[in-house]
Amino acid sequence: MHVIVAEIRINPDHREQFMKAMLDDARGSIQNEPDCFQFSVVKDGKDLNRIFLFEVYRDREAFERHQQMPHYIKWRDTVQGWYAAPTQVTEGTNVYPGDQAWSK
Repeated sequence: MHVIVAEIRINPDHREQFMKAMLDDARGSIQNEPDCFQFSVVKDGKDLNRIFLFEVYRDREAFERHQQMPHYIKWRDTVQGWYAAPTQVTEGTNVYPGDQAWSK
């Protein structure tokens, strides 16, 4: 499995709009992408303008297909000016649970 962990800092003036767009992308990923097994959006407990994404895809190619999906493109284009800082992205591979444990 290919895993993405991202830290996003949102401009406070656009937090509500950003979160609406983010949730639309997350739902679209789970509902429309058979190779996206998880797309979690986590809000920081102390900083409302900081969120984390935890995404699990079958492989790197599935993640690359995700970036071509209409819901992703809509999200990307909508939020492009709403960041308070550059997004920190880490890509890796799943360790536990094993790949066979992931299903839809």
